[in-house]
Amino acid sequence: MEGYFLNNINYQKVLDKTLDGLDGPKKLLIHSCCAPCSSYVLEYLSEYFYITVLYYNPNIFPKSEYLYRIEEQKKLINALNTKYPIEFVGTDYEPERFYSRIRGLENEKEGGKRCTVCYRLRLEEAAVKASESGFDYYTTTLSISPLKDAKRLNDIGVELGEKYGVNYLISDFKKKNGYKRSVELSKEYGLYRQDYCGCVYSMTERKKQKNGENYGTE
Repeated sequence: MEGYFLNNINYQKVLDKTLDGLDGPKKLLIHSCCAPCSSYVLEYLSEYFYITVLYYNPNIFPKSEYLYRIEEQKKLINALNTKYPIEFVGTDYEPERFYSRIRGLENEKEGGKRCTVCYRLRLEEAAVKASESGFDYYTTTLSISPLKDAKRLNDIGVELGEKYGVNYLISDFKKKNGYKRSVELSKEYGLYRQDYCGCVYSMTERKKQKNGENYGTE
């Protein structure tokens, strides 16, 4: 696995090779940040896997936003017509876990060290649950965003997969027009598309952007 920590890896080619090598449908746990980001990923991967969507995002602020995104996720799953079934697993709202992890990084720009800690927090929860429940693979929808660093996500995902004994499905879902397709599917299914990643800090920076102030992104 250590080869994946090199630069300039074509993660889509790695994913293609993995999918081509499957001997029948496998069990995949997908961490989802929201329904729009998951739309293309679920459409794409449900051709190859029995999928369970894990909604674990303690970073999201406020609680009403967290609950609304859960309902949108459920709405999408119920509406999709897929080759293999998709199940949903929700989690309690635990913002204190996020705030305790990012303490001292509150003033970091979006895409910086605070986001790396947040990625790890969510991916670790997914890795643990995938390992405990006997999934063949786990992954996250986060790489579909043009503002998310696929290398960082894959490095963390592989590392945690090795730690907990479950394969991380290496990917960069923005490839093959994945992000464009997610926008199309969001319109098709009438999904709510939020204009900030989720945490109070990303909300604040988004407001600054709207007001014409400097906005840090990946």
